[in-house]
Amino acid sequence: MILSLAILWLAMSIIAQGLAAPNFSQNVSICPGYTLENVRETNSGLTASLSLAGPACNAFGTDISNLTIDVTYESTSRLHVNIYDSAEKQFRIPEEVISRPPSPSVSFINSSDLAFNYDPSPFAFWITRRSEPGAAPLFDTRIQSLPPAPVTPLTPNGTVINLDGFPLVFEDQFLQLTSALPFNTNIYGLGEAVASSGFRRDVGTGPTGGTVQTMWARNIADPIDGNMYGSHPFYLEHRFNSTTGTSQSHGVFLMSSAGSDILLLTPSKSNVSLIQYRIIGGILDFYFFAGPTPQSVVEQYGALIGLPAWVPAWGFGFHLCRWGYSDINETMAQVRNMRAADIPLEVMWNDIDLYHALRDFTSDPINFPAEEVRSFIQELALNDQKCLENHHLSKANCSHLDFFLDIAIVDAALPKQINTSDLYNPYIKGAELDVFMRNPDGSEYIGQVWPGYTVFPDWFRNTTQRWWTEALQNWSLSGIEYSGIWLDMNEIASFCTGSCGTGADLSNTSVPHIFPGNPGNPVVDYPECYDPLIWGPSGNLTINGTLTFGCNNFTTTAPSPSLTKRGGGGGDIDVNSPPYAIHNGFGPLSNMTLATNATHGGGVVELDVHNMWGMMEEKATHLALQQIHPGKRPFIIARSTFPSTGKWAGHWLGDNFSRWQYLRFSISGVLQFQMFQIPLVGADACGFYGNTDEELCSRWMQLAAFTPFYRNHNERGAISQEPYRWDSVANATRTAIATRYSLLPYWYSLFANSSTTGTPPVRALFFEFPDEPELFAIDTQFLIGRDILVTPVLTPNVSTVDGILPGRGQVIWRDFYTHAIVSPTNDNSTVALSAPLGHINVHIRDGSILLLHAQPAYTIEKTRQGPFSLLCSLAANGQAFGSAYIDDGISDPPGENTTITFSVGDNTLHIGAVGSFNVSQVVESITVLGVTKQPESVSIQGENNTSWEFLPDLQKLVMNVTVDMNAPQVIQWM
Repeated sequence: MILSLAILWLAMSIIAQGLAAPNFSQNVSICPGYTLENVRETNSGLTASLSLAGPACNAFGTDISNLTIDVTYESTSRLHVNIYDSAEKQFRIPEEVISRPPSPSVSFINSSDLAFNYDPSPFAFWITRRSEPGAAPLFDTRIQSLPPAPVTPLTPNGTVINLDGFPLVFEDQFLQLTSALPFNTNIYGLGEAVASSGFRRDVGTGPTGGTVQTMWARNIADPIDGNMYGSHPFYLEHRFNSTTGTSQSHGVFLMSSAGSDILLLTPSKSNVSLIQYRIIGGILDFYFFAGPTPQSVVEQYGALIGLPAWVPAWGFGFHLCRWGYSDINETMAQVRNMRAADIPLEVMWNDIDLYHALRDFTSDPINFPAEEVRSFIQELALNDQKCLENHHLSKANCSHLDFFLDIAIVDAALPKQINTSDLYNPYIKGAELDVFMRNPDGSEYIGQVWPGYTVFPDWFRNTTQRWWTEALQNWSLSGIEYSGIWLDMNEIASFCTGSCGTGADLSNTSVPHIFPGNPGNPVVDYPECYDPLIWGPSGNLTINGTLTFGCNNFTTTAPSPSLTKRGGGGGDIDVNSPPYAIHNGFGPLSNMTLATNATHGGGVVELDVHNMWGMMEEKATHLALQQIHPGKRPFIIARSTFPSTGKWAGHWLGDNFSRWQYLRFSISGVLQFQMFQIPLVGADACGFYGNTDEELCSRWMQLAAFTPFYRNHNERGAISQEPYRWDSVANATRTAIATRYSLLPYWYSLFANSSTTGTPPVRALFFEFPDEPELFAIDTQFLIGRDILVTPVLTPNVSTVDGILPGRGQVIWRDFYTHAIVSPTNDNSTVALSAPLGHINVHIRDGSILLLHAQPAYTIEKTRQGPFSLLCSLAANGQAFGSAYIDDGISDPPGENTTITFSVGDNTLHIGAVGSFNVSQVVESITVLGVTKQPESVSIQGENNTSWEFLPDLQKLVMNVTVDMNAPQVIQWM
């Protein structure tokens, strides 16, 4: 969570702004660029030197005269172009932090679909496809390919951007590189972002006038068009050839942790758009991915940065949390109320209410005493909810029960020891092992967060991992026997500027804010079109029979906040205020976070690694949980992310708002993180900040059930929003969870594919239908895998929703619930779908076979123990195919497993299994859709089966069976 009053700190940014240092020209138009020399071809590419081509311009730093460029064809689809200072003094991400694939052992120079081309003077390069020699380059830095400069200032979302020139600039504090893009091309990625343009980024031809994507991790409640928690300098471009009617995708990744602005712009009267990188440190370390499909681009990116961690099966259940459960009794009441309402609850979370004095690794001895927490777990066991395999209940006692799990929060900052009588062991031990960040003079860096004055772990020190593991282990042994960890505030957040605790009164544990819900800070916001002054604070859909919706014209588009430009500083190398001002929303880079001159082990400064802090904490936590829970998959949800986070953790979409527009934004957020190889992602259902209402919560609980991570969570002082609070929300949630749990074999298989090949589980429509331009901007619908289409309601006071059926009439879409064929209502493949409150439209694609849980139960474990069913949706040619991956759902690394394949052709279903995991559950029913005439007979393994039914109106054959999937099976209907 963050402070809703965080905007107050912006005043500090204004005070801190200064004029740029006079010894820097701030004029890139006079920068000379570089000349390529001493080219040496290698078995994997080439290496050469780059020399400054004229007098230094020193625009926002000191020009580096001598550079090196290494070009490596790393595979048939990945090309690495690395431009760095020959002296190697600039920061680069160490291999120990993000491991990269080994150097190629064979040459891919002639077999790669990507080709590196260059002009030596002035040096420029462009990337082309060998398979399309006449096509426009994928990346093109040549001056002649770019618009004439200088360009009249552009104002994306009101931010003034000057484009003075496009030379290659490589300085100690500023790097610039610009590439031409096709006019109005399709760009996706460059996050984390809540973009007003949606999932497809605005390249300057849309209503927002372009994109300024700032990479600087920031502790801020989901801002529109501003930098936020994560930094992902990766994009996918999708190009459509109107002549051939076909498309191809490629990807570009900058391996850099430096703060930066990445601009997507289209100057007036220009026939090209452009992307420009403005970076305040590091090197130009680029990777290009050939694709050529959207899915393969994402897979190729994953092969570089690392594939997602395996998710325990229980992680796909429903999670419940609230900031403001005051004690263990209130937490227990939620579990009992959910059970009484028969709404499945898999995991109960604890927010910072759990802590003693808001300190990590503690529990409040009054409100959350450890012994009562233990008793709570035991009570759950006695009530047939799963106990943890822990120190108080044996494995034998737990084995027959359902799951009940607990996730505990860990904030990024730890309290500084107040005095010698303050026996807070995590700090005492950490200080002994020297694991905390320091000031430049070697003293302890002391910031300010929830518990007062705080210190911050330094992940670059070799003692930190052992200390972190021990702190988490001791916490579990104390009674907080968590099943997973929630990492919050790890952008990293600090409520003051600089090492504000140095010399301060450490006994002052207050923080400069009032908690929401306390006197002086009431929570008064409601969703659009709900007026509590008229309708009261209930959030009910109707009051005295009258609808509480009150808008004449509803729109989900809100004005975007303007961005604050940070002032420049002076000095040769100004760690505190680099001369180029990236567009950080909090102004100066040190506002609301660690000072950029804070130091890490090895002399690394925070300026260079700020964006990686959260990812490094996630990695350390994952490794710790592997020791604490050996043999079990770690489950971690984190807020700040960076490339490779997916190897260690999942992500929730941060502190969103109980607004309809944020319901829609949640889809774009989920789609973004599929690209970033962090597929375990979801939004706080019903919204975090502000009060929700019955209608919004109903729609959101339905939508969230079809996203990978499913959690309801809101702030202190807001009205309660657990799904049992309104009957309509309870009904909608029960239905949605039953559908989600029936689809668990499908979800689980998609995530197995993600962890082995990087294939995204959730997909934008154009990922599966890349040659249909009408889908390129769609972010109000999405696909789960290739076979499930979800069309949610995203606006209030409606009972229908418009959607598009991909495939242009060549694909048959059937209603998942009724199995009826749904046809477009016009030539544009659009359809108006009935969507009364409580119903979310889900459709199944033809040619697919889904393995389902036949009896969704209260928990994941009980559901997994039940029988299966098969749903076959035949294509027009009578064929269909599907597969399912099955294992024990928990082992780390995954152990025995079985992959089952299903195929239909010529009225015959074949089932085959490969693997050593025994699937004890049987298939008890098989439904085949698209059977055009009533069969005369049905047989299983050649034996006649009489237990079947044919529904001609739905072309639906339903067979009651008992099929063992461990052996080959043949089912026929004739």
